[in-house]
Parts: sequence; C-alpha cells; structure tokens
Amino acid sequence: MTAQTDTYFTIIKPSAGTFKDKGSKFLSFAYPVKDEKEVKVFVDQLRKEYFDARHHCYAYRLGADKKTFRVNDDGEPSGTAGKPILGQIIAQELTNILIVVVRYFGGTLLGTHGLINAYRSASHDALAKANIVQKYVCVVYDIVFDYLQMNHVMKIVKDFDLEVVTQQFEMVCNMRLKIKINSVYPIIGKLQLIDCLKFNCIGSE
Repeated sequence: MTAQTDTYFTIIKPSAGTFKDKGSKFLSFAYPVKDEKEVKVFVDQLRKEYFDARHHCYAYRLGADKKTFRVNDDGEPSGTAGKPILGQIIAQELTNILIVVVRYFGGTLLGTHGLINAYRSASHDALAKANIVQKYVCVVYDIVFDYLQMNHVMKIVKDFDLEVVTQQFEMVCNMRLKIKINSVYPIIGKLQLIDCLKFNCIGSE
C-alpha cells in the first residue's frame, strides 16, 4: 500500500502471544491505538502488571499514511527489540497499532541474533492471533439542515452508506457523519444542492 491509499489495515481488538528461548520468556501484546496517549496508557498498564519483568520493549505506528512510528528497546542492546517488533508491523502493512513485548530473563544471554529473533517471533505470534481488518480513511463532517430537508439528507446517507455518528432532529437538525475520503466531494455537492445550512469538517480518521 502507498500513502495515497484510501484504506489501511489494522487490528480491531487486543491479542497476545509468547515465545521462549533458553529460559527467557517473551510475552507479546498487540493493541489497536489511535494516538500516542493510548500508547502510553497501554505501556504503563503493562509495566504495572508485569512489574517484575526485566524489559518492556515496544513499537507502534500511527495514521493512515503510516508516517508516525517509534521503537523502544527499554534497556536491551540497541536495535535488538523495538526494531524487530516494528518490522513485524511493517511486514503486515499495519498501522494504528502498538506491540509490547515483556521479557523475563532466564539467566542465559541470547546474543544479538537471539534477541532479534525472540522479539520478532513474539511479535509475530501476537499478530498471528489478531483479527486484522481493512478500514477506510474517513473524514468526519458536522451538518446542519432544516427539518424539511430530512428526507433528502437521509436519502444521501442511505445511497452512500454513510456512518451516522450522532444525530439530533428538531426544527433545525444536526448530524455528524463519517464520509469515506474518496466520496467527500460528490457528497458535499449533493448536500449543497439541498441547501444544507452548514457543513463543517471536524477531522479525519
């Protein structure tokens, strides 16, 4: 996939995996995330839950364009943990995802190649058990229209299979819609034709 695509792949719920080598145990956890605040929440949660583990290494990638990413080796030799975790995310073309691998040291050093293989294998196991889905890049719009235009607006919603996030129907109606990015211009054109009082883009996801 390229940065110009109108779709992306991610996971829809958390998954977990494991890997063992020479007494060391690697517990892997994959989470769907939308921003760095969620990343921090999950990492902190695992640090508290597995407080007796030696390392809590992770990698994440965010956004449909996949341009935001970070790796953290958490004390392991540079490039032996976060990078192979990110490599598994990249290999499956995923985004909006965090993978954390918690290591319990088994007493035997694994060496550079052993560590890379362990973190890669643990991450792969978590993703093998995940439910990977394709999602559309959407733009969120707030629209305001007169109650008399209700039928026209609802026909557009139905014809384009739009997701209604919120709605309020009174004499002046408000609706928040998710619109697939490749459908924005034709839909805005149709809304203009029925004289919507206001439509405003509030963000994308």
